Amino acid sequence: MQQETSSAVEARLAELGHTLPAVALPVAAYVPATITGNLVYTSGQLPFINGELTASGKVGAAVTAEAAAEQAQVCALNALAAIKGAIGDLDRIVRVVKVVGFVSSDPSFTGQPAVINGASEFLGAVLGEKGVHARSAVGVAALPLDAPVEVELIVEFA
Repeated sequence: MQQETSSAVEARLAELGHTLPAVALPVAAYVPATITGNLVYTSGQLPFINGELTASGKVGAAVTAEAAAEQAQVCALNALAAIKGAIGDLDRIVRVVKVVGFVSSDPSFTGQPAVINGASEFLGAVLGEKGVHARSAVGVAALPLDAPVEVELIVEFA
């Protein structure tokens, strides 16, 4: 169940037309996020909306790069939910340290950075300077549940 909050980050999400979802349930043996020191590491987040994947298949074949970028944004939103579940308040975020994005790619597809820009640009819009981060965008042969994209975050918090 989602808690009500007066979080400035959640207010910014609302301004952008987004609501923080419930934390996605793990599809295997892991937790959505874990803390070490002042860092939160999220597990890879799939683009679930209301518990369902809204797109599947390889980017560059069944899924366009533009649609995959939108899915990467959903992954980032789900990662923020996992972070809130771990630290209680998104206003505690000091900065996004790193984004790692995986793109289930057709063998000829080489636009992984543009796809993961969906997550990166979203984090910048929501968090401003705190959302600027290092990043990897990796093409892979397949992702769980045939998802087109998966994103994980490392976030520093206070």
